[in-house]
Amino acid sequence: MSQARLTKNAAKKKALAYHRLPKPGKLSVESSKPCSTQEDLSLAYTPGVAQPVLEIARNPKTAYDYTNKGNLVAVITDGTAILGLGNLGPLAAKPVMEGKGVLFKQFAGIDVYDIEVNAKTPQEFIKVVEAIAPTFGGINLEDIAAPHCFEIEAALKKSLDIPVFHDDQHGTAVIICAGLINALQVQGKTLETAKIVCLGAGAAGIASLNLLVAMGAKKSNTLLVDSKGVVHKGRSDLNSFKKAYARQTQLRTLADAMTGADAFIGVSGANLVSPAMVKSMAAKPVVFALANPNPEILPEKAKAARSDLIMATGRSDYPNQVNNVLGFPFIFRGALDARAKQITEAMLIAAVHALAGLAREPVPAAVLKAYKLAKLKFGPDYILPKPFDPRLAQRVPQAVAKAATVKPKKATVDKVTVKKTVTKKTAAKKTTAKKAVAKKSPVSTRRR
Repeated sequence: MSQARLTKNAAKKKALAYHRLPKPGKLSVESSKPCSTQEDLSLAYTPGVAQPVLEIARNPKTAYDYTNKGNLVAVITDGTAILGLGNLGPLAAKPVMEGKGVLFKQFAGIDVYDIEVNAKTPQEFIKVVEAIAPTFGGINLEDIAAPHCFEIEAALKKSLDIPVFHDDQHGTAVIICAGLINALQVQGKTLETAKIVCLGAGAAGIASLNLLVAMGAKKSNTLLVDSKGVVHKGRSDLNSFKKAYARQTQLRTLADAMTGADAFIGVSGANLVSPAMVKSMAAKPVVFALANPNPEILPEKAKAARSDLIMATGRSDYPNQVNNVLGFPFIFRGALDARAKQITEAMLIAAVHALAGLAREPVPAAVLKAYKLAKLKFGPDYILPKPFDPRLAQRVPQAVAKAATVKPKKATVDKVTVKKTVTKKTAAKKTTAKKAVAKKSPVSTRRR
């Protein structure tokens, strides 16, 4: 047996043992109140528990005062898109959902119930989530295949009064945007002028382009590529989400799209990008090959093709890891703290700027120690903060919470403009009135 095979088997055994021992699974429930005496018991349950019940019945908002609702998120899946493993069903997704719960707790102190739903249609899934929503302060949708994930999230955001967030869409988009803004800055380029190619038209790809455009990228400078090639206006097989990025172009293949591109975002599959494609990109390109565990192109191959590029992957064994843990725990922390009813685009953009800004600041000694590094500074190999940067827990939630509480500005009109408009309208009315009188005058004369 080869060394690689032995290493793979050892890693498999280690992962299975981690999940099985000393007791199965990664989550458990613990009491936040003492319950060691008769009095404790009478307060925790009957008769004492009746008092908060009555208060909540009178005023539902007090559920945030007397229960864990305000710090409790549901991590919910139907198991149709588990990591890069595909549709393996809801039960098989449970280890991932538990893992998500661990990250919520570890990085943002948020409690989680993982929920795996056996639903045959998006409508069934939506009804289940709507029915259990009163328990939670927020809903994190996870590992739901496109395009159903778009329909599910849109329906739940409309019907529920708590934040609903599909991390595979928006969590990924936030980290990609933060990293790309910084990478382009290092390369002397801007989001507004960059030519961007996105390979992968699922949840992450569409959401990332949506957020990039909201932050200043031009649709006319973006090309979306799916498994059938460039998404163009001549195709008749596009869903509504892909149609939004269909271009009038003669380009048809990924190789065509990559020629002259400033940035590549891959959220697709392994080994789909060749060194020749990277060579064809514009000067000082940015390559985000984010397929896991194997990227669209390995950093070694990409850098051998172009020494002037900035490279990011989804892996922790290379610099510039695009890791969703930089986003979702802190975005939810900010949303829960602000008692937000939705996670808005403005809140996502606030998270992007907070993450991007943090990476440009001096790196604390605690981070260097955690990663066993002598030094680390903003540049080609450091465009995003590290997950164990303690500043994340304050900086990102605060930015998100602030964005949640800012009311959209009402459109203002210049007073001079208003005055001129009113004057013109008044003059027009007078002119019209005079014309009307002039038209009536001959008639009146004849009648006389």
